[in-house]
Amino acid sequence: MRAIAVPPKTYSNSAVLLDSMHRLRARAFRERMDWDLDVKDGREADQFDNCRPTCILALSDRNEVAGCARLLSTAGPTLLSVRFPELIGSGLPHAAMIESSRFCVDTSIETGRAGKALHDATWTMFAAIIEWSLANGYRELDTETDVRIERILRRVGWPMARIGAPKPIDNTTAVVGLLPTDQANFERVRPASYCSSINRSRKRPEGSPSR
Repeated sequence: MRAIAVPPKTYSNSAVLLDSMHRLRARAFRERMDWDLDVKDGREADQFDNCRPTCILALSDRNEVAGCARLLSTAGPTLLSVRFPELIGSGLPHAAMIESSRFCVDTSIETGRAGKALHDATWTMFAAIIEWSLANGYRELDTETDVRIERILRRVGWPMARIGAPKPIDNTTAVVGLLPTDQANFERVRPASYCSSINRSRKRPEGSPSR
């Protein structure tokens, strides 16, 4: 299992992989979870895909997209600001925070589970999100997810600190939480088979405080 980051500047070079990502999102969120999302020609996309996010992908040995997540600058607009506007303020968001959304994995892809209960793509995605955040100077991640993913995060030892109350959205109970993106958590969730082409050179996000 290999992890890559697709920033806006490489969209055109990664068009086939991004197309597979949108197909995976349609299968995961519309077909499997029955969320009320717009799907066109077997692909799921929304207005936040037009905000030039960085996409994190987990690829199988056959170069199949086995997992994906969308990372958006908390400068906005974000899912947090649109769906949970009551949480904006009181220090949220801040310049060293990134937002993750549309996290999903394709557990039908035979890649093995690295001797663990969860699919290797899940571990790879968690590690890749933290690695990218470390490489780009982000120390915290906010995410809107459902209680099932919250339980998985707890199981892998990367527990999410809830902010605000759970809210029913579509056919799920949505929760918003914060996750630290530090080296200790990266080491904790990184599977033994982890391979990544994510740039580890660190740079401070614009507007973040000096350390």
